Amino acid sequence: MRAVIERNPGCELDLGWLNSVNVNLTAVNDLAKKLATARELKDEHRAAWILKAITLIDLTTLAGDDTHSNVSRLCFKASRPLAEDLLLKLGYKYDEECPIQTAAVCVYPSKVRDAVETLKKLGYYDKINVASVATGFPCGQTPLKTRLEEIKFAVEMGAKEIDIVIDRALVISGEWEELYREIQQMKEACGNAHLKSILATGELGTLNNVYKASLVAMMAGSDFIKTSTGKESVNATLQFGIVMSRAIKDYYQKMGYKVGLKPAGGVRNAKDALSWLVLVKEHLGDEWLSPDLFRFGASGLLGDLECNLYEYVTGKVPAAYEFFMG
Repeated sequence: MRAVIERNPGCELDLGWLNSVNVNLTAVNDLAKKLATARELKDEHRAAWILKAITLIDLTTLAGDDTHSNVSRLCFKASRPLAEDLLLKLGYKYDEECPIQTAAVCVYPSKVRDAVETLKKLGYYDKINVASVATGFPCGQTPLKTRLEEIKFAVEMGAKEIDIVIDRALVISGEWEELYREIQQMKEACGNAHLKSILATGELGTLNNVYKASLVAMMAGSDFIKTSTGKESVNATLQFGIVMSRAIKDYYQKMGYKVGLKPAGGVRNAKDALSWLVLVKEHLGDEWLSPDLFRFGASGLLGDLECNLYEYVTGKVPAAYEFFMG
């Protein structure tokens, strides 16, 4: 069994810490280049890491035409992410002990009940978390009262995790006290549900702002910090991941609490996923390579991972449509 991670209670806002931040852009870019061009894993080692990646996915549907049926299909895919014959060839089978399922499904608040009911019918509600975006996703430009009510609604419907979006304007204008207070109130609205704070890193202007926003979100009690909504023009890049993982490490060393990292948007294939896993292993350590502390926010990634495992097992490249979840 995995060790229980003590949740981050937050701390007082430390403006002195924020004001001391100065991210070295050249060093970050150099490190990102090394991660992106690192020697690829091969054969059974690569297959094992791909299986690990599958168990770290928040399988997501956030479309305007989401229905009960496609949310149900999402939940079924989360519980059985690989074709059964493929899984058998990899040495596993679907039973009560099978460790191969995604970490969560992520939907809009109005679809939380559909996801909860489906996972309960499948017998996976205690194995796969239901996550919900909230707080005026993706822009966060609704009144705070409305954003808080949206969180409470999603929790009442059964969501165990809430992915909130921060008000990017507060970061750009340096209103750290206000951002801190807003996230604190969102944390309170979550109750027992875990809070994942989406920073929308591609809209924050500088890597200094990414680091500072990461710190403020953690100081306010976030259980995870997440790169993006997936709706921005620039989403999860390794540069953002490096800066956010450094903030997580610094916070842990100073406060003693582990906070999770979630890249979302732009992680579309096995190569991308493995680069992120290497980043996490090297900069945060093996303990972060678990669903308690690392997630991929993705809709299309699973299909590519399955294609890669099919090619590993059979030696054949599958047709593009074979692992598409429509």
